[in-house]
Amino acid sequence: MKKIFQAKNSIAITLAGWGLVMLLTGMILNGQDRTILEKDYSVNVSSTRVTSLKTDEIILKTMTLEINNPLSVDVRDYIENVDTLDESVVKALKLDTSMVNINEAGTYAYTVSFKGKKYNGKFIIKEQELPNFSLTLKEITLEVGDSISTNVSSYIKENLPEQIKNHLVLDLSQVNTSEAGNYLYKITYNKKTYTGKIHVQPKQEGPKIIKPQTNEEEESNQ
Repeated sequence: MKKIFQAKNSIAITLAGWGLVMLLTGMILNGQDRTILEKDYSVNVSSTRVTSLKTDEIILKTMTLEINNPLSVDVRDYIENVDTLDESVVKALKLDTSMVNINEAGTYAYTVSFKGKKYNGKFIIKEQELPNFSLTLKEITLEVGDSISTNVSSYIKENLPEQIKNHLVLDLSQVNTSEAGNYLYKITYNKKTYTGKIHVQPKQEGPKIIKPQTNEEEESNQ
């Protein structure tokens, strides 16, 4: 009887040992599976994020430039989302600014082409921004028949830099130097118009000078 009891205890201990081994093995395998799953999940998310950053969609900028300045020939300067485009796409883009006139203010169109498709953009050429400056006009006095100057600087009291002189517009259309009277002239600068006066007086006649005749002139008159 005692031997049977010892045999039963031995079997129970053996089974308990195998159970403990199987439990530990399961825990280890479970941990390995979890690690693999986490690594796979991490790789998939990273791959999806990189793919979403790159696109073939092209978004153009509305470009602005002051008159008489050179245009950029780098297509990257015209693309709003250039950082999201694949480099191979950027290199294949074709820029056309032939319709933009940098010498005249206005709104123009430019195009960017990719794989036979054209994208249209807007290019604004704006007037040059001029410095603020107030003008003081002269009051001019002329005589009937005098010629009138078209040099705009001769009507202004200030000494002006060339940048300002080149943007002055003189209007003498209301002045008539063939007839005595008071007239107005205008000068426009930076969208502001200044008005000055021109007085045209009757021509002053001096005393008539009688030139004595020489003997030769007297003989020829006889």
